[in-house]
Amino acid sequence: MLLALLVGSAQAAVTDVTLDNGLRVIVQEDHRAPVMVSQVWYRAGSMDEFNGTTGVAHVLEHMMFRGTKDVPSGEFSKRIAAAGGRENAFTNRDHTAYFEQMQKDRLPLAMQLEADRMANLVIRDDLFAKEIQVVMEERRLRTDDQPQSVVYERLMATAYQDHPYRRPIIGWMDDLKHMTAQDARDWYARWYAPNNATLVVAGDVKADDVIALARRYFGPIPARPLPERKPQSEPAQIGEKRIAVKVPAKLPYLLMTWHAPVLRDWQQDTTPYALQILAGVLSGNDSARLQSALVKRRQIAVSTSAGYDAVSRGPGMFMVDATPAPGKSAAELEQAIRAELERVRHDGISEAELARVKAQVIASDVYQRDSLFYQAMQLGEYVTAGLPPAALEHRVDKLRKVTAAEVQAAARQWLQDDRLSVAVLDPQPMQAGAHPAAIPGARDVH
Repeated sequence: MLLALLVGSAQAAVTDVTLDNGLRVIVQEDHRAPVMVSQVWYRAGSMDEFNGTTGVAHVLEHMMFRGTKDVPSGEFSKRIAAAGGRENAFTNRDHTAYFEQMQKDRLPLAMQLEADRMANLVIRDDLFAKEIQVVMEERRLRTDDQPQSVVYERLMATAYQDHPYRRPIIGWMDDLKHMTAQDARDWYARWYAPNNATLVVAGDVKADDVIALARRYFGPIPARPLPERKPQSEPAQIGEKRIAVKVPAKLPYLLMTWHAPVLRDWQQDTTPYALQILAGVLSGNDSARLQSALVKRRQIAVSTSAGYDAVSRGPGMFMVDATPAPGKSAAELEQAIRAELERVRHDGISEAELARVKAQVIASDVYQRDSLFYQAMQLGEYVTAGLPPAALEHRVDKLRKVTAAEVQAAARQWLQDDRLSVAVLDPQPMQAGAHPAAIPGARDVH
């Protein structure tokens, strides 16, 4: 079956094709420089894991560089480097993706190598035993030894009651300690198939040439039956949740998160766009409300930020985090943040604030389009989340149409205490001379 969709102008055309074996191929032509980025996105991330094997999606990402029959361990990266390119991978809650950035005439090499490890990965017990040690060390460095990361991890485990987003992407340490090579083999067999993957290529390429190469290298890989994905709904939160996290740290830290909707029907939904504007009203630069009021004017915080991601396979969260200024408590800071949010809920936002945030969004979109990598990245994120490329193409137009009243309504409806979970870092004494360990072999870029 061949489905093709052309979106936008000739310069920014997006071609979207599905091969007979189910591999989706998306091409973003950009002819400003003779380079390209190739990304293979598997629709399998930490949300697809089971209790007892959390972190296996990320572990498999590591093992994908440990070789096939024809490309032994370490050879993948050497061949890409020898061709003047660079490669890496990343695992998230919704997906795992692998990429190469190279001059345009090296695209066949990138496809050949990716197709080979999509079908022929060899997971040896001895190499797995070494790699799992690398992953555990990575967890110690990036989570266990980072107080704010511990707070985030514990708050997610609290805010989500049932949904797998409550589990950390890198996995619980106990699961990593007991993980086996067979767990990784099972994961690979379950999800690494062309009909569960999307190839995204952006750069100085011709769509027809890319599709022909995709047929040549990926086409012979047969589709496989995929496991049934059962609904994993998160029950509505029915009251505020609150935790204290005691870990060695220099400063207290506050993280607040509210359950919020994400983009499902890109043509009809309005709230996710309003929440993106709201995050921009609250933070992003010195003129934003939290920064202006709490850091500059009242000096009750040394840093604040608000964040919201409208695109994901699972449920969404709107977040605010902050670090109290010296002499101020997390409780004082939380009350100050609540007061700023209440101002939005009660009084709304000004047209000047709305215009400022929209200008920032448009500027950010322009800057991101300047990067081939992020052009491909955005396409991969959208389609893996189940959204069409058209949703990305019209994102800025949708944000332009958001009104101040819609932002106020979104704040009133979603930033309610019954949807709120709060984590407060209670700093414990730090050990003198403690330094994070190195993580040899670490390669992921969360």
